[in-house]
Amino acid sequence: MFDYHTLSARCPTGTVLVSHPPQSKSVTLESSALDVMTDLRLNDAAVIDPHVSMEFANSYMIQRGVRSLLVLNQDHSLTGIITATDILGEKPLRFIQDRRVRHDEIIVSDIMTPLNRLEVISIKEVQNSKVGHVVASLRDTGRQHILVMENNVDNKPSVCGIFSLTQIERQLGVTISSAKVAENFAEIEEMLIAH
Repeated sequence: MFDYHTLSARCPTGTVLVSHPPQSKSVTLESSALDVMTDLRLNDAAVIDPHVSMEFANSYMIQRGVRSLLVLNQDHSLTGIITATDILGEKPLRFIQDRRVRHDEIIVSDIMTPLNRLEVISIKEVQNSKVGHVVASLRDTGRQHILVMENNVDNKPSVCGIFSLTQIERQLGVTISSAKVAENFAEIEEMLIAH
């Protein structure tokens, strides 16, 4: 500890403010899709093991303040995604009826959406897209999330981003109905103007 000197501290005087991160960037349907993507190259992904209980996954989502978790195998490869809708919706009830298990026996892998049923978009396509394109894609699939892929430094496919309908709604300042699939960009715009 002899190599370190003490830092000079002083008592504050006058008005003292507290720094805070900048507000989320305001976006429109015409904004770059990158403005609403959670970039996993800059932010740690919320991940979970497929063999933990569904209840633990729900608690972990609440703790992290997220509505989805990427499910990773022991080798850290993606095996699926689990969302709050998976946990709080009909999936657990159907699983209980089909398998005759108790609610607390359901594990993540029982109700997650497996890798082979996920949809991904290339980062190259995202870079040339607008928020409206992402909204149309989410509505078309009826999903709350779409993953964004790129090839990593070893030229292997890697999830580099996530689009979340909840996050996009927050940034747009509107609720996006998934009841009707928009046929085109104009219908999405009309829906947003109505709000």
